[in-house]
Amino acid sequence: MDILQALLNGFGVALAPVNLLLVLLGCLVGTLIGVLPGIGPISGVALLVPLTFALKLPPESALILLAGIYYGAMYGGSTTSILLNIPGETSSVVTAIDGHKLAKQGKAGPALAMAAWGSFIAGTLSVLGLMTLGPLLAQWAIRFGPAEYFALMVFGFSTLSALAGKNLFKALAATGFGLMLATVGQDPQSGIARYTFGVMQLEDGMDFLVVAIGLFAVSEVLVFLEEKAPGAVQAQVGRIYLSLRDFLSSLGTILRSSVIGFLIGILPGAGASIASFVAYTTEKRLLGPKARLGEGDLRGVAAPESANNAAAGGALIPLLTLGLPGSGTTAIMLGALMSLGVTPGPQMFQTHPQVVWGLIASMYVGNAVLLLLNLPLVGLFVRLLSVPAWFLIPAVLAISLIGVYAVNNNPFDLLLMAVFGLVGYLMRKLDFPLAPVLLGLVLGYLMEINLRRAMTISNGDIGYLFSSPIAIALWLLAGLSLLSPLIIARIGKRGLGNEEV
Repeated sequence: MDILQALLNGFGVALAPVNLLLVLLGCLVGTLIGVLPGIGPISGVALLVPLTFALKLPPESALILLAGIYYGAMYGGSTTSILLNIPGETSSVVTAIDGHKLAKQGKAGPALAMAAWGSFIAGTLSVLGLMTLGPLLAQWAIRFGPAEYFALMVFGFSTLSALAGKNLFKALAATGFGLMLATVGQDPQSGIARYTFGVMQLEDGMDFLVVAIGLFAVSEVLVFLEEKAPGAVQAQVGRIYLSLRDFLSSLGTILRSSVIGFLIGILPGAGASIASFVAYTTEKRLLGPKARLGEGDLRGVAAPESANNAAAGGALIPLLTLGLPGSGTTAIMLGALMSLGVTPGPQMFQTHPQVVWGLIASMYVGNAVLLLLNLPLVGLFVRLLSVPAWFLIPAVLAISLIGVYAVNNNPFDLLLMAVFGLVGYLMRKLDFPLAPVLLGLVLGYLMEINLRRAMTISNGDIGYLFSSPIAIALWLLAGLSLLSPLIIARIGKRGLGNEEV
C-alpha cells in the first residue's frame, strides 16, 4: 500500500499542467533527436540542461523533462535504422540487421510498428521494475567489479555466432577488425598514443558513429548505385499496420528482451548497446534457424528495441538509489540534479519523494505519449520508401554527412566515414557480416579497461577473474553460449533419427 500511495502522489506531480507539458515536450524532442543520426540521447539531454536552469524549473520538473528526452531518443532511434540502414547510435545497430531487410521486403510499416510496441511494453515494464525492485537491484549491481565486467564482456562476445551469418570464420575476422579499431587512440592507463601513425585526429580513438554510418549507410548507397539504375524507385511500401498474429508471435521476444535489457541497464557503464546485442543473440539462440533472424524477421526488431528501452529505465536505478550514473546520459542528469540541490543516493526515496515518484509516474505517462505519437507517424515515415532514388540517395548521404560532422565538428571524421564506407562495401561484396565489427569496437574498449583494472587490483593474478559467484556464473553462461549451437545440432540429429525409426 505504501508503494501505491507513493505512486498516486507521483501522479499528482506528473499530471500537473506544467509537468504534463514537459513530458509531451521531452517525448517529442527526444523522438526527433532519436530520428536524427549524430545527436543521440547524450547530446540531446546535454543541450537541454541549460533550458532547465533558464526556466527555473524545480528538480522534479527538470528531471521529468530530461528523462522524457532520454527515453524519447531511445524510442526514435529505430526509424532511420529500419528505413535507411543508418544506425544513429550504438543501440540501433542491431535493429538495422532485420529492420532494413524488412523494409526492402515491403514490411517497413510492421517493422516500425513493432519497434513502437516493443518500446512501449519494455518501457512500461522497466518502470515497474524501477518502482518495485530499484533499491534491491541497485545493491546487486554495485557488486560488479572489474572481474565481473570482464566476464560480462566475454559473455557478450560468446554470442558472436548468432551474428555470424553463414560463415563463422568471416564473423571472427570481422570481430577481430573491430577489436583492432578499439585499440586505436590513447592508452586508457598511460595516455600513450597507439596505432595513430602520427595522425593527431586519431588520438581520441575511433568514434562509433563514424564507423557505423560508414559501414552501414555509405556502403548501402554504394551497393544500391551498383545494383540499380539511377532513376530506379524503391520497393513497394506494402502494408503499414502490425497484425495481431505478428504481435502475439513476438510478445515472448518482447518480454524476454525487456528483462535482459533492464538487468543489463542497471549495471553502470554497460549501456543499451550491450543490452540490444545480448537480447538479439539470445533470441536467435532460443528460436533457432527456423526463426529467420538476420533475414528479415519482426522478432529481430522486437528484441533490440525492447532491450534498449528497458535498459534506459534500468539505468535510472543506480542513478536514483546510489548516485551512480549507469550511462553517459544519466551522468549528465546526475550533474543537473546536483546543480539543482538534489544529491541522489540511498535516502533519496525518503528525502525527495516528489522527485522520485514524480519521475516514475511521468514515465508511465511518457510511454503512453510516445506510443500515441509514433504509431500515427508510421505511415508518414514509410512514405520515405516511395521517394525516387535520384532524391533519396543524395538525402541519405546528406543525413550521414551532417550526422557525422555534428558529433565533433571535425572534417577528418568525414574522411574516415568515406574510408569505412569503402571498407563496408568491400565487406558486403565478400560476404563479411558488418555487425560483428561494431560489436568488437563497442565491447573491445570496455573489455580492455576492465581486464587491466582487474590485473592491477590482483597484482597480475589471473584467478581474480574467477573470484566471485557472479563472475563464475557469467563465465558458465559464456561457455554454454559457445556450446549451444553444437548441443542444438546434436538434439536435432537425435530427433531426426527417432523420426526415421
